[in-house]
Amino acid sequence: MFQQTNIAVSPSNFSEQAAELLRLADVRTTPARVTVLATLLMQPRALSHLELHETLAYLDRVTLYRALDCLTEAGLAHKISSDDRSFRYSASANTPLIKDSSEASSQHVSTPHQHGHFKCNRCARVFCLEQNLYSSALQQQLQASMQLTTHRDFKIQEIDLTIKGWCADCVTAPNEN
Repeated sequence: MFQQTNIAVSPSNFSEQAAELLRLADVRTTPARVTVLATLLMQPRALSHLELHETLAYLDRVTLYRALDCLTEAGLAHKISSDDRSFRYSASANTPLIKDSSEASSQHVSTPHQHGHFKCNRCARVFCLEQNLYSSALQQQLQASMQLTTHRDFKIQEIDLTIKGWCADCVTAPNEN
């Protein structure tokens, strides 16, 4: 079941932050990229292309896809694949919230997308887990487990973790049977 969610239009401080992040990433600043990144920055969860398109209806679908691709390639957003064969997008966990421009250059670090997600089985919303789950100790433990299991010299490059269940909204919502 897909739950319709109203997404507020980007306030100017998120737009200013998005424009600064684009500049720091050496990405050409366009109105579409600023708007899409600002929208992602203000959301506590990942959004599908459809949700973004409904929110930013004045952007055509191709422009929206191109902006999302550009933000993903620049490391400012990440693309989350889902078992329902749709993608969701979120501002990268490593995209800092800029407090002022003097802090910006020292805060922006491009690192691989390495965090987990929670997917609600009822409403299909996806939330990024804030905490970096992949400490070096956990990676070493998983690597050792792989070596014991596979008896091969495999090397972990990326960990994709999705926890599934019901989000807080769905847990408290009345049963719709």
